[in-house]
Amino acid sequence: MTKEAVFVYVQKKYGTTPDYPWERYPKYAVLRHLKNKKWYGVFLCIPRNKLGLNGDDMVDILNLKCEKDMAILLKDDKTIFQAYHMNKKNWISILLEEANEEMVLDLIAQSYELTL
Repeated sequence: MTKEAVFVYVQKKYGTTPDYPWERYPKYAVLRHLKNKKWYGVFLCIPRNKLGLNGDDMVDILNLKCEKDMAILLKDDKTIFQAYHMNKKNWISILLEEANEEMVLDLIAQSYELTL
């Protein structure tokens, strides 16, 4: 699944558009609730080796909130990882190039609900 496909989906489903809050990191995007402005997703472009994988090419990841116990269960170190640069107990990172679309959309929905 691509970042752009997620942007289209969340616009249709939740009415949200990506926010780019960091001038220094123009590829980083935040998905926020319209009313409370809480984050329910964060897109980052990081070197692959930051996930513990081989290579230093840049990859898109999506950080999503999940229930504490689920973060441990979901982590497979291929598609889903401990959250990069977020609370590792409550957030996960998804390697978008490897992710199943249905799984990503389900996890986005969970993150959205958890951050209401």
